[in-house]
Amino acid sequence: MAKTILVTGAAGFIGSHAVEQCVKRGDHVIGLDNLNDYYDPSRKKANLREVTEQALANQWPGTFKFVKGDIRDRQVVADIFSDHQFDAVIHLAAMAGVRVSIDDPGLYYDVNVLGTLVLLDAAVGRIGPKNPKKMPTFIFASTSSVYGNTKTIPFVPDDVCDQPLAPYAASKRASEMLSYTYHHLYGLDCTVFRFFTVYGPRGRPDMMAYKVLDNIFTGCDVPLYNNGNMYRDWTYVEDIAGGLVSAVDRPLGYEILNLGRGEPVHLVDFIKGIEQLAGRSAKLTSAPMLDADIAYTFADISKTRELLHYDPQISVPEGVGKFWKWYQTVVLPSSSPDSR
Repeated sequence: MAKTILVTGAAGFIGSHAVEQCVKRGDHVIGLDNLNDYYDPSRKKANLREVTEQALANQWPGTFKFVKGDIRDRQVVADIFSDHQFDAVIHLAAMAGVRVSIDDPGLYYDVNVLGTLVLLDAAVGRIGPKNPKKMPTFIFASTSSVYGNTKTIPFVPDDVCDQPLAPYAASKRASEMLSYTYHHLYGLDCTVFRFFTVYGPRGRPDMMAYKVLDNIFTGCDVPLYNNGNMYRDWTYVEDIAGGLVSAVDRPLGYEILNLGRGEPVHLVDFIKGIEQLAGRSAKLTSAPMLDADIAYTFADISKTRELLHYDPQISVPEGVGKFWKWYQTVVLPSSSPDSR
């Protein structure tokens, strides 16, 4: 049965893929995004066009309506909840980036915590329609950064996570806890997903895979922290979106789950894979690892497999190939003359 779903951050990297998968399977999606300038808003508008054009071309059975607005705006959110009876909220809107959050922690808490609070209030009827007939399943996008410099490898969802290394991680952990409070007080079903290193088509320009290709083709300076001697649990975006959508159909009460691939890859090897596809070498600038960073991420996804039948399909070599194909098609034509 088709469901009505609110996706916040719908114009972004992961959000646009979540919208795509929901519409493709027949759901009715309302997308909310403020199109902020954390990176070029034209990139976000292009994401929306791409999803809309694919839905029309492939005659997907679902529908998609976009609303430009901010999750912190209580009236905007209340109006959206007044106009629609949501079966689920996939909450992806946030200020992202571990390192950037150190420069402006106030903004990160304002958007990530207070914005989440507004949505939780709407979901339980504290703003918008009072006493909703049915509360939506609330699906919250958190981050593996909440694990901090944990010594528990692989990372397990029941880790204490009380020593975040940057304001971004702290804001996400605070929102996880706030979601639990609303589950406890109001019975709201909340599934919290901790994303590991997501990559793929429509990736943000500040993400490593994108930055390596930008370095190769435009010569922009890109730091290589700790000489690339780090491991990341690289996870392809369509697998992440698939995990999100599976939670729409399976309310779990309150659960924290990892969304990763469960196979850490050395950063140096990841970069080599990109270089081989591009046929050129990157010229990255060596830099020491930051205090807010960690050397290793590794998701234990056994609980996610058990509860949601989550089964990531795209290997890192295949995913990097798909990302490279998208970058060639979408990014290169508008970047460097010598890349054509």
